[in-house]
Amino acid sequence: MAPRLLPLLLVLLALSSARAQEAPACPPATPQPLELPRLAEALREGREPVVVAFGSSSTQGAYASSPDRAYPARLEAALRRMGIPARVLNRGRGGEDALEMRARLEADVVAARPTVVIWQLGVNGAIREQSLARFRTLLRQGVTMMQEAGADVVLMDSQRGPWVAAHAVLRDLFDATLAEVAQERGAQLFSRRRMMDEWAGAGTPDAAVIAPDGLHHNDRGYACLAEALAEAMRAKISLPR
Repeated sequence: MAPRLLPLLLVLLALSSARAQEAPACPPATPQPLELPRLAEALREGREPVVVAFGSSSTQGAYASSPDRAYPARLEAALRRMGIPARVLNRGRGGEDALEMRARLEADVVAARPTVVIWQLGVNGAIREQSLARFRTLLRQGVTMMQEAGADVVLMDSQRGPWVAAHAVLRDLFDATLAEVAQERGAQLFSRRRMMDEWAGAGTPDAAVIAPDGLHHNDRGYACLAEALAEAMRAKISLPR
């Protein structure tokens, strides 16, 4: 080997090793295939799909070590790796509930002309003991607006963790409402709750995927959430050859 190539090789090996160490070993969970006809149509027609990640702090990326470690950025990278050249927009805003998200839905979601919207919500409403009836009304309105804008809609329910467990009764009701409205409106449900329950059942403690605050994901949690979402989105898509 030429001496001048040795330093370059060492750098490449170091980068490869760092990436391997950085890549999370994600716990096993049952796949949740999503029906996304608008996404399939965009890919057939050669259009770049726009995915809007809409929600509160779990979407914004609270406690991620950098913005590119939040789940939306990780999701874009995972989808592209799987052959889906989507652009994922992070429209998360920490601390918001359904009413606050409904107020900015037109500007932050519909105006982006999304192909898919992943709407994460419910946890803040449960923690604050808000009206379930109001939550259901706002949820229905939001899903209808997104669908009328031409988007596939995916609702994402709550995470595990000490903060959520402390509000278990309301959390159950809010998560059940998400599932009911998804079925009623023909939207899709990605159950973060079910996935994380399976992670725990397979021996992964909450602290391995939840930040020290006991509520938000850490880098590994965001990365594994993104991987599971990407696999769910890819599952029923036939990519053009």
